[in-house]
Amino acid sequence: MKLSRIEHLGIAVNSLDEAIPFFENVLGLKCYAIEEVAEQKVRTAFFKIGETETKIELLESTDPDGAIAKFIEKRGQGLQHVAFAVEGLQQVLDLTAEKGVKLLDKTPRKGAEGLNIAFLHPKSTCGVLMELCENPNK
Repeated sequence: MKLSRIEHLGIAVNSLDEAIPFFENVLGLKCYAIEEVAEQKVRTAFFKIGETETKIELLESTDPDGAIAKFIEKRGQGLQHVAFAVEGLQQVLDLTAEKGVKLLDKTPRKGAEGLNIAFLHPKSTCGVLMELCENPNK
């Protein structure tokens, strides 16, 4: 697997309306996109960090039974996942599975910002939920 960069850090929040002002007014970042990903039962807000391509993604649940709502209920607001940019996502997933890593997604699915995404199970990744992202337009 060749990771090209950290794509984004995913942070679970109770409310985008409450969280965005902190990132804008205190950290000086600008929210450039808010999007609902119905399949994942979330609304997302994105911020770019400096001159890099790295981003912060805030995640607000749109359903009390969604993964983000369950995460917040169990652990509270905070860092939910680390996402890495890769090329050839399906091949990366196949090779990762061959190495014994438990996959939450065996095939890529659509995520925010038009990316193809897949998650690796935290039991196989030192307790950290990891997302692999591929931009299909690159």
